[in-house]
Amino acid sequence: MEPTRQQQEAFSVAGLRVRTTNAEENAPATMRIGGLWQRFFAEEVYARTPHRTADDRNFGVYANYESDADGAFDVIAGVAVSQGGTVQVAAGDYLVFEAHGEMPQAVLDAWQRIWRYFEAHPEIRRSYRSDFEAYTSPTDLTIHIGVE
Repeated sequence: MEPTRQQQEAFSVAGLRVRTTNAEENAPATMRIGGLWQRFFAEEVYARTPHRTADDRNFGVYANYESDADGAFDVIAGVAVSQGGTVQVAAGDYLVFEAHGEMPQAVLDAWQRIWRYFEAHPEIRRSYRSDFEAYTSPTDLTIHIGVE
């Protein structure tokens, strides 16, 4: 399935944060993102975050990129807030990829599809300002990749 291009307004997300790299996430001893999400749900961050907006989705935001896909970046598991966010998703153009299925496999499969898409389309450049996953149900999400 081909992604759609969409203009996104900036918004703030509050939640838990880790700093990692793709290389670290590929090694079981150093991966951090799975533990971040486990903590997010165990501590019920989605329910106790102040200034939450009417948007009831959970977000996984990728931001503060050191460079590109090879550098370090922050991952924030959180919810949209009207003030006091941990991170702001940048306004701009995004390619939106849909994913469906059992988590976390559905999101892992979607990221593999995204990597293949960008390998096949080198003319499309990622912005590396912010990317985000928007979880709309326990089995559905969209992944928004910032592009130039």
